[in-house]
Amino acid sequence: MTDNEKRFIQGIFSGDSSGHDYYHTIRVYKLATKIAKQENADVKIVQLAALLHDVDDIKLSPDTYVTKKNAVDFMTINKIDGKKIEAVCKIIDEVSFAGTDSVVPDTIEGKCVQDADRLDAIGAIGIARTFAYGGSRGRKIYDPEIKPKMGMNKEEYRNNQDSTSINHFYEKLLLLKDMMNTTEGKKLAEHRLVVMQEFLNEFMLEWEGKM
Repeated sequence: MTDNEKRFIQGIFSGDSSGHDYYHTIRVYKLATKIAKQENADVKIVQLAALLHDVDDIKLSPDTYVTKKNAVDFMTINKIDGKKIEAVCKIIDEVSFAGTDSVVPDTIEGKCVQDADRLDAIGAIGIARTFAYGGSRGRKIYDPEIKPKMGMNKEEYRNNQDSTSINHFYEKLLLLKDMMNTTEGKKLAEHRLVVMQEFLNEFMLEWEGKM
């Protein structure tokens, strides 16, 4: 990653405390690069898409979400050719979890980036990010009266504002292992799933006063 790329990402995500910060992008970039090399994917396209995957995210930048202005402007200024810009924008479109409307990317490059982004949503870091995001949105940690909503489509998932951070594990995070595309993604997800399951077991025991 160049200094120019680092400065751009730092500028976009400065002050973020929702878990979609500069370091999230760096982790996704590194994971995606590793997976891309193992999958013989186009590493440059994977790195660009990983770098830019959140700069126009609907949760963080709803005004640029449709046009992907931040990503396109960055690539245009840095003289990325039109075909690569189109390929990167398509990957960004496909990367996000959207409940039952989630898509499997058409290209191996898209699969690498999607796996990397999903890996950073699970495991120990995924646990931390879940509560950071929940806190930034005023969500409760847990409320046994509020049940997880399973099988949500894209619209239902995005509008599910009255859930809890613990419910998010059941509504999304525990599902991601079986949604991985690549061999490396599947392997890394196995351990991260166990970490989350152990955390949830401990959380419920402590919640019920059994520890």
